[in-house]
Amino acid sequence: MDATITTEASPTEAPAPAELVNNQKMTARKVDVFYGDKQALFDVDLDIHEHQVISLIGPSGCGKSTFLRCLNRMNDTIDGCRVTGAIELDDQDIYEKSIDVVEIRARVGMVFQKPNPFPKSIYENVAYGPRIHGMTRSKAELEEVVVTSLQRAGLFEEVKDRLESPGTGLSGGQQQRLCIARAIAVSPEVILMDEPCSALDPIATAKIEELMDELRTNYTIVIVTHSMQQAARVSQRTAFFHLGYLVEEGETDQIFTNPQDDRTHDYITGRFG
Repeated sequence: MDATITTEASPTEAPAPAELVNNQKMTARKVDVFYGDKQALFDVDLDIHEHQVISLIGPSGCGKSTFLRCLNRMNDTIDGCRVTGAIELDDQDIYEKSIDVVEIRARVGMVFQKPNPFPKSIYENVAYGPRIHGMTRSKAELEEVVVTSLQRAGLFEEVKDRLESPGTGLSGGQQQRLCIARAIAVSPEVILMDEPCSALDPIATAKIEELMDELRTNYTIVIVTHSMQQAARVSQRTAFFHLGYLVEEGETDQIFTNPQDDRTHDYITGRFG
């Protein structure tokens, strides 16, 4: 235990490397969310660090998915939902009236709990986003984006001979990786994942987890997960939500081995949840 603790730099020890200082990709400050008269999130402050995976954990109904949807304004699609406070992407408030929501959702992509490929070919699933955003100038450029996205999602070798086959014909795990490729294709900076493995078997889950570790080289990833084991495996930081409040956030090892709040400790040790 002591060896683990001494490897983590504390504020009183040597300063962090330059690349780890001020590397917040997104920040949330005093975020409240209301569904009609009911308040679902209270005064959430959170920094999301670039090129890291952060897991949002907590019992069902605690607000973690609600917060995730705030990060690309998906809550805008819910009648009666109101978000207050500030959420910034690269120091720009994404809730400013002048912001193009379509652009925000291209920069902050989303992968949902249940794989949801379009009823189109594998190729068209990935090509759709770049095409409607006008990101490519030729068929060859579009093909390169499709191939690169499928490669980054760890799927290309499995589907390269059937790109014109329906995406819905793939296995559940392959469909989820296709959805990740679809998100990657529009060159996002942040990828949100809402329990992306909950509908998958253990082998497909392991592939998605391995993929997340590879993807954080190029993207910032925020994942909601009901599995504390998954959070411990895939994330560098973990945030614990309870009853609409962000209770505690920190390095994943610290949250799981030395939580500062009794509620975090009780959740992690299985006393509630």
